[in-house]
Amino acid sequence: MVKFTEQERDVVRAVWEKVDVDEIGPEALIRVLITYPWTERYFGKFGDLFSISAVSTNAKLAEHGKVVLRSLGRAVEDMDNIKKTYAELSRLHCEKIHVDPDNFRLLADCITITIACKLKSTFNSNVQATWQKFLTAVVEAMTSQYN
Repeated sequence: MVKFTEQERDVVRAVWEKVDVDEIGPEALIRVLITYPWTERYFGKFGDLFSISAVSTNAKLAEHGKVVLRSLGRAVEDMDNIKKTYAELSRLHCEKIHVDPDNFRLLADCITITIACKLKSTFNSNVQATWQKFLTAVVEAMTSQYN
């Protein structure tokens, strides 16, 4: 279990306050599919995802990106229980969707990059390190139900 200092909690909350879920969520998920095209296999019901243009304009994908980021907000609210927060979601992704657990790390990286592009200089190296520590805890929670 990851322990966060009060300063780290404040940094994570400060970043989260600046995140526009409706903007960052779709952009991060789109970045995942464009950068790692093999991840499209998990989104077969979302329609055409076979080109950058199709991925970038897919409304279902954009909506799912918002859902993913809203879920991240749950971890921000309860940083002491991230594993418990994601236990059911981890089980779903492991047992029913069969997502390769490394994809959670890829998504976390794309979320970080997307936020960094928006926040620019306020997302300095110290802020980034703290944010990545937080996302590492989320990734560990999302992979907790995998053997």
